[in-house]
Amino acid sequence: MLYENLIDSIFKLDLSQQQRVYIGYSGGLDSHVLLHCCASIIQIKSRLSAVHIHHGLQAEAESWVGHCEGKAQELGIDFIVLRVNAQAVPGESPEEAARNARYAAFKSLMNVGDALLLGQHREDQLETVLLQLFRGSGLRGLSGMPERISFGAGFILRPFLNTPKQAISVYAERHQLSWVEDPSNLSNDYDRNFLRNEVLPLLKQRWQAVDKTVARSAKHCADAQVLVDEVADELFASVFNHEDNTLCISRLKGHYPHPQHLILRHWFQFLSLKMPSQVCLENILSQIVMASEQRDPVLSGRGYSLRRYRDKMYCLKGRTETVPQLTGAHDIIWPKDQTSLQIWDDQVLHVVPASKGICVQQWFAAKVEVRYRRGGEKICLPGRAGHHGLKKLFQEAGIPPWIREKMPLIYLDDTLAAVGDLWVSTLFYSEISQDCISLLLQSFQLNPKDNDDKCIVD
Repeated sequence: MLYENLIDSIFKLDLSQQQRVYIGYSGGLDSHVLLHCCASIIQIKSRLSAVHIHHGLQAEAESWVGHCEGKAQELGIDFIVLRVNAQAVPGESPEEAARNARYAAFKSLMNVGDALLLGQHREDQLETVLLQLFRGSGLRGLSGMPERISFGAGFILRPFLNTPKQAISVYAERHQLSWVEDPSNLSNDYDRNFLRNEVLPLLKQRWQAVDKTVARSAKHCADAQVLVDEVADELFASVFNHEDNTLCISRLKGHYPHPQHLILRHWFQFLSLKMPSQVCLENILSQIVMASEQRDPVLSGRGYSLRRYRDKMYCLKGRTETVPQLTGAHDIIWPKDQTSLQIWDDQVLHVVPASKGICVQQWFAAKVEVRYRRGGEKICLPGRAGHHGLKKLFQEAGIPPWIREKMPLIYLDDTLAAVGDLWVSTLFYSEISQDCISLLLQSFQLNPKDNDDKCIVD
């Protein structure tokens, strides 16, 4: 059954000659059986690569690399080792840190249409579902690991997910395979190990087919989640602003609490953020959504901050409890030979040819300097009479306060020529074709990444 399941999954791949098949190869029993099976399939063997992730967390890790490379060579399979930093950051468990590092390394290999095969089986699915249940997860978490899911430019496939662990062990014994044993698997300090070593043996004494029945329940949850997602898509579309990935607060308020929670979770999923807890959802609604327009509340999570301005709720990269106070120390002279300038860790200012904008001759003849607001700046705009204070212009354009403070001001010979990529002064504005440049401000705010691996749970 094991081999038949694998063959069936492989033939569904529909790979072109250019696409690769990567196998996550730890050297353990499951991944070695997967590699051994795949090596016997002539249709894919020439494009196979065994990928070993070196976490560096075990004293034996270096010897595992040698073992895995040797086994891959015996089977005539290309071998790749990727070394990662799996040290946990504050608020991250060691298991989570290792998993995140591992998947990031795998993703770096993937090109369009490539497949990553993982050796997780039905008992792994059982452990995943139970862990999600103990954490209070909803339908998405209780759906467990998907058999196939988009991942980077390609996708992940788990061909053994409906295969019992016993079938993998029998295959290994029949082919006299040898594999490595990770001693950390015996430590019950990790939740999954405690579940595997202490809890599941007791459950199987009472319910021998528990892995099969729980996997069936996970499939039911996954099917139900599909229907929930269809409803969530419609609700989300009614409040989502595509131009800046924000939510319309007034339209969000128009829904009852349960749909509001669904919309917020869908937003987090869209932005590839970890699903918010029930307490977090309540805080978002009470502290951000229900706040008055005059307030500027900030709610920070792991790697992001939520803020509101007027009728929009923003999700920003990093923690932004306070607006940074920028001073003249940040002023930058723009080198003549550069068309791009890094002005902050998350901002780059580009100069691009344009049919209208700043006159090229004035740009190259002047000393170009990037400064930040000190207060009281004014600019004269094309088509508008008089000088206009930046504060008023920002308010008219609906620019949030935290963006205003980091908006670069471009000076030519100490005269304000442009405000980011928003406005150009009349003094430097030209509409002479092929004789102009425009400014493009690229901000690396929190945007959806690949929006593809949110359901990777293991």
